[in-house]
Amino acid sequence: MTPRVASALVALLAAALVPDPALSEPAATYAPLTMPLDIQQVPDKPIYYSIGNPGVPGSANEGNTSNAGYVITDSGVIVFDALGTPSLGFALLNDIRKHTDKPILFVVVSHYHADHIYGLQAFKDHSPAEIIAQERATEYKENEETADERASQRLDQRRGALFPWVDKDTRVVPPDITFDKRASLSLGGKRFSLLSAGPAHSGSDIMMMVQPDGVLFAGDIVQNGRIPFMNGDDVDTGQWLKALDEVLALEPTFIIPGHGKPSAAAKEAIAFTHDYIAYVREAMGKAVENWTDFDTAYAATDWSKYKNFPAFDNNNRGNAYRIYIELEGAQFRK
Repeated sequence: MTPRVASALVALLAAALVPDPALSEPAATYAPLTMPLDIQQVPDKPIYYSIGNPGVPGSANEGNTSNAGYVITDSGVIVFDALGTPSLGFALLNDIRKHTDKPILFVVVSHYHADHIYGLQAFKDHSPAEIIAQERATEYKENEETADERASQRLDQRRGALFPWVDKDTRVVPPDITFDKRASLSLGGKRFSLLSAGPAHSGSDIMMMVQPDGVLFAGDIVQNGRIPFMNGDDVDTGQWLKALDEVLALEPTFIIPGHGKPSAAAKEAIAFTHDYIAYVREAMGKAVENWTDFDTAYAATDWSKYKNFPAFDNNNRGNAYRIYIELEGAQFRK
């Protein structure tokens, strides 16, 4: 852990008994939601999670497509991800307040993509929480293009697609604390291990293991029963498969993916994403090896196993093309 991380943690823990700023400001600060969050609890654990809708962000689901969660300890609360609009983040914060008045100390961000970070605004506006992310998250800025997700373009797109929940006042909140490969927190009798898994789905992927509970917040490294988005410049599907092997090695007893259904059957949840990536890599790898053009290869591939899963229509063709290009480039580098 870097000195910056350590000093920030000491300062925050010293302030652990200070109550959050008043949360009495009206919810109208952010556009109201018409659909409540689906909050569930890990059985017999002080760990809660919000389940997003399986599709892509849009007005029909009010931008609520990703998962997030929080852990209540004797000394304070740690949140993992903040959902895709300030309104959703505020709803998550208010759910925390239904269960505890302990301070919200940290929000750990799985990666800087819009559907996981716009809710940070609510936590910055209404709690003392510090934002922790992998160091490459600092590349994500409102007015700069990055290889991972072009922040200003994405925000403009969401201001249209998700108005009024994302509007002219919505802003990107940068991380306060960053780390490279690994970091850990000990708080209220629990240990939180933060593990860098990228670049895989993004350049800044991390996971959070909560011990002794054995609960893993996997971020978008695992997407249970949903076709993941892999058509980004920073996507590295080879590294993604390695990251999934690391997830298995952690032997979680309960897994909360970035999208899709949380599950006590962790191995099966991990296998869904692993098998999908491996299948697409195998199909596109054969095409590259045989010098088959992409359109022909895509049309000839049997997608029946996956075509009925959420986000297939939006993501699958782009995923296949991204992997085709990735493997084609690797062939020329041999």
